[in-house]
Amino acid sequence: MPKIYRLLTEDDTAAFCHKVSDALAKGWVLEGSPSMAFDAARGVMRCAQAVTKEIETEYHPDMKLGQQ
Repeated sequence: MPKIYRLLTEDDTAAFCHKVSDALAKGWVLEGSPSMAFDAARGVMRCAQAVTKEIETEYHPDMKLGQQ
């Protein structure tokens, strides 16, 4: 079964947690630990979390990953 990958990113706000929670509710699985980095140009912390999901169809570069 093919596996697809997404890297979710957002400012360090509740919006990031909601984005990750939404992906988990849709069957995505956490892949590794979250990361944080300071965006000096904007003066904010940024978060990132990798997620993966097994899909029943063949992967194609044109697919909308967030809709899987």
